[in-house]
Amino acid sequence: MTMLCVKAARFLTSKPFPFAFSSHNHKLRPFFSSFKQPYSASSKSQIKMSSSTPSQIVEHIVLFKVKENTDPTKVNTMINSLNRLISLDSVLHLNAGALYRIKSSPIPFTHMLHSRYSSKENLSAYAVHPRHVSVVKESVQPICDDVMAVDWVTDDLNSGDSLVPPPGSAISLSFLKLKEGLGDEVKDEILGLIKGITGRYGGIHQISCGENFSARAKGYSIASLAVFPGLSELDSKEEFVNLEKAIFRDYLQSFIVLDYVVQPSTSTL
Repeated sequence: MTMLCVKAARFLTSKPFPFAFSSHNHKLRPFFSSFKQPYSASSKSQIKMSSSTPSQIVEHIVLFKVKENTDPTKVNTMINSLNRLISLDSVLHLNAGALYRIKSSPIPFTHMLHSRYSSKENLSAYAVHPRHVSVVKESVQPICDDVMAVDWVTDDLNSGDSLVPPPGSAISLSFLKLKEGLGDEVKDEILGLIKGITGRYGGIHQISCGENFSARAKGYSIASLAVFPGLSELDSKEEFVNLEKAIFRDYLQSFIVLDYVVQPSTSTL
């Protein structure tokens, strides 16, 4: 058993957890949290919700840093335009809105998009689709001064799970940038431990993790996404994040943790 496994075993069998997570724990500035976040989705999304889960899912996360003092109307236009992309044939799920909370990040992101696909080819089709390209050019680029994208393949979703987290669900995102020189064996071990940690907490509705393959991830190579029924369940599992960092701290160069609340569908195309 490696040192990483020994460390994990020690933390998984002990309480309370000895490491505080981060002093950078705050809600977003009122300027950004005051934006309205309507979620535009077609009736097609309801059909997708009832479909069975493919054996593998491609996760696509985009983080946006909106420029300060941006007109809220322009921000709402960006979010609504992104959410309308749910109607594209290649998209299984898509939800965009303001981040609820930044727990740890070297970049003060303000908004995010989460979407799912049945294959890398479908993600590529979405990326080059004229409607997507138009939204990025006309609504995203003019008001954002930083964007980060993380993509990974997961086979961890249960066959009975919906591909679409219900509105009001709370999502905890973690991105790990590992120190240089760590091989694939360490990455595989870390992914295995993330899956093992989540099994400790019954309040997690869904877990997804994998190795990033996006060229726009700023060096972050491991990604995980945990879906909770709501914010109260997420907040009660703060030790989950504390434990994750405590186990991996000797292997990390940087660590991003963000919380997001899934926005409701309030209109149709």
